[in-house]
Amino acid sequence: MKSKDMQNVVKTKFENGDGPTKIYRDLARVISLQTIKLWIKKVRNTDSIELSSPPGRSRTARTKANILKAKQRLDQKRLSTRRLAAEMNISKSSIHRILRKDLGCFPYKKIKQPKLTDVQKKKRVTFSNWVLNNYTKSDITRWLFSDEKYFDLNGIYNNQNDRIWAISREAADKRGAIYETTKFPVKVMVWLGVCSEGLSVPAIIEDGSMDAQRYIDEVLPIALECGNEMLGEHWTYQQDGARPHIHYLSQKWCIDHFPSFISKDRWPPNSPDLCQFDYSLWNELAKLMHWKKITTKELLIQEIKHSVKKIEKEKILNFVNDITKRLRIIKETGGEYVR
Repeated sequence: MKSKDMQNVVKTKFENGDGPTKIYRDLARVISLQTIKLWIKKVRNTDSIELSSPPGRSRTARTKANILKAKQRLDQKRLSTRRLAAEMNISKSSIHRILRKDLGCFPYKKIKQPKLTDVQKKKRVTFSNWVLNNYTKSDITRWLFSDEKYFDLNGIYNNQNDRIWAISREAADKRGAIYETTKFPVKVMVWLGVCSEGLSVPAIIEDGSMDAQRYIDEVLPIALECGNEMLGEHWTYQQDGARPHIHYLSQKWCIDHFPSFISKDRWPPNSPDLCQFDYSLWNELAKLMHWKKITTKELLIQEIKHSVKKIEKEKILNFVNDITKRLRIIKETGGEYVR
C-alpha cells in the first residue's frame, strides 16, 4: 500500500486541476500511472482515497475458524467438497480454495487393490524370505517373469482425460465427443516375458480361452526359446497362479524343460504387486499402441508386436530390479500390498 502522504499529494494535485499524466511526471514516476488513475477514480466517486485494506472483496469464507473446521471435518470422515460446503454453509469454490491453498490438499482418486487375507499375507512373507535368502539381486536379473492379458478392439479409454469444449452436448457430439464400444469386441490373449535383457517376443492366443494344453503347446515353448536366447543356460522361469500354469501337466513340462522355475507351491496367491506386467508393463504397452488405427484383429496383433519393441530398455530394467525392493517391503510389513 502506498503511503497516506503520497495519497494526499495525489488528491490535492488532482483537486487543483492536474491530470493523472502530469501528476505521474511531477512525482518522478515513483507511483505507476495506473495507480494514480485508480486513486483519482476513487476521489471522483467517494471524495477520498481509502486503501487501508487490500482491494477486492473481503475475506469472509477463508477465515482461520473455517480453515480449522474444514480440517477437523476431513479428519473425522471422508466428505466431498459439495457436502463439506453444505455442512459449513459456505460456497463450494471457497471450500476448494481452503483445501488447496490453505490446507495444501489434493484430490486423489480411489485406487483398487486386492484384499489380502491373513493366510495370503503369511504366504507372501514366506515367499519373500525364501527369495531373499536364496537368491542375490544378480540372480533375480536372470529370472524370466511372465504374464498374460487380453487385448480387444475397444482399446483403452479414460474419460477423465478426454474432454471436448463446445457450447452444447449436441455440438460436442458432432465434434467427436462420443466413444463407441462394441458389446462383444474381437480380442486376443497376449503372453509376454520380461527379464534384465528386455522383453520376449509376444505369444498371441487368437481364438478362445487358454487351458493347460494350449499353454503347453503355444506359450511354454516360446518362453523356453526366449529365455535361452536372452539369458543363456542358467535362468529361472516365473509364472503366477493362473489355472493353466498350476495344472500338473504344465508343472511337469516346466520341470522337464526349464533350467529352473518357480513352482506353484512357491508363488504367493493374489500378488499382482510382484508382477511387473500387472503394476506397470501392460499399461506401458497399451499407451504406446495407436488404437485409432486398429480396426481388425490382424491390425491389433500387428500393433501389439510393433509396440512391444518400443518400450524403453531402461524402464524394463528398472521394473526387473524393482522386485527385490518390493520383496523387502512385503517382509517388513507382514505381507501388506505394495503400491
